[in-house]
Amino acid sequence: MKRFQPQPGHVVQAFRLALDPNASQDAALRSHCGAARAAYNWAVGWVTASWWQRSAEESYSVLEAELTPWRPWSLPALRKAFNEAKYDDPRFAAWWQENSKEAYSTGLANASAAFDNYAKSKNDKRRGKRRGVPRFKSKRKARLACRFTTGTIRVDPDGRHVTLPRLGTLRTHEPTNSLLARVQAGTARILSATVRHERGRWFVSFQAEVKCDLTRGTAGRGRRYRPRGEDPRGHGRIDG
Repeated sequence: MKRFQPQPGHVVQAFRLALDPNASQDAALRSHCGAARAAYNWAVGWVTASWWQRSAEESYSVLEAELTPWRPWSLPALRKAFNEAKYDDPRFAAWWQENSKEAYSTGLANASAAFDNYAKSKNDKRRGKRRGVPRFKSKRKARLACRFTTGTIRVDPDGRHVTLPRLGTLRTHEPTNSLLARVQAGTARILSATVRHERGRWFVSFQAEVKCDLTRGTAGRGRRYRPRGEDPRGHGRIDG
């Protein structure tokens, strides 16, 4: 997937906020994260099914031209296959409409990246620890997370609420002023939001494109960029 490139004079900055969802919102958050995990597992099973089928056919000396075709793992290919399967697959047919499409896209994107990492690692095109074939994520151990890139994603004007697709308006545990002031001033543009459950609490991380000021460094060190609103002495924080 092509990495986002900010405009000249801008940086991509994360703003992390703790949430205080009510009981129904907590259930909705868990449902979205569970949908992401289910979509990931579906993608892993769908892609690797062709691998195991080909392996079985090869053991019976089936000709190469007659082997089961490889299934692609690019994100567009996974989205197309999932959208065709979700209506009839018993794992999704009864409840997939309860969650934002972004929940399923999160799982499919993670699966696509996992297969890319595996292929690059296998062909010695990736640094670091060797990556194995992507595995299914268990409900008990999988981290609860979901990413939103389209739909209504905003910091509300009251400074204590945020709005996310299908989840609606969620109260925050802390003021959102660090991001809200920049959005209202036109110096920040929200790109995406990711919700996570960590250490018993829900968090949302906004990824934003933030405009920077070009400032002159001290002692002839030249110039550097810093986000608007940051304390020039280095005491201010951007990450909420």
